[in-house]
Amino acid sequence: MEKLCTDPRTRGVSTGTTILAAIFDGGVVIGSDSRASIGGEYVSSKTINKVIQVHDRIFCCMAGSLADAQAVIKAAKFHLSFHSVQMESPPLVIAAASVLKDLCYKNKEELQAGFLTAGWDKKNGPQVYVVSLGGMLISQQVTIGGSGSTFIYGYVDAKYKPNMTKEECLQFATNALALAMGRDNVSGGVAHLVVITEKGVEHVVVPGDKLPRFHDE
Repeated sequence: MEKLCTDPRTRGVSTGTTILAAIFDGGVVIGSDSRASIGGEYVSSKTINKVIQVHDRIFCCMAGSLADAQAVIKAAKFHLSFHSVQMESPPLVIAAASVLKDLCYKNKEELQAGFLTAGWDKKNGPQVYVVSLGGMLISQQVTIGGSGSTFIYGYVDAKYKPNMTKEECLQFATNALALAMGRDNVSGGVAHLVVITEKGVEHVVVPGDKLPRFHDE
């Protein structure tokens, strides 16, 4: 894997964020809020889409330095495109997560970026992987990340259930993002959600004024 170069002038911009991925019966939901921040205090953008498609049925969410994450994703897309041509078939989800892991690990001294990778493939069905800041790779049924995640660990532990329906999982993800956005000062905007199944990909955007409201808001 190549060494990545990022513009040091943009390293202050981070995806102060809430990201989430959860497996349901037959598919997976991955989503995030839409804010980017500088220094964890100043919101530099309210319209960042942090749910990025890296292949047909594979998406990832980014957290950490925005410039670093975008550089890693750009390189990962190239590797996966080349891999699919070589193999004459779509890459596995674990292959995409492994490419991100290798890029993060080999550049761990220069990069500050972590990823949630989610997708569906014919071999293993729906999957979710966490790629940490230093390049560690973990498989999970449900996972959250970013600055807003600290506010919703209890909700996720209490409400997530294996083998939920698509509708139940979408509502779970929307509620979790709304709760985090209500507490975290650098999470907010709209909720970007993507549903990935054998049948294809469905994009869902929930505007800020349509997000669920809770008693403390």
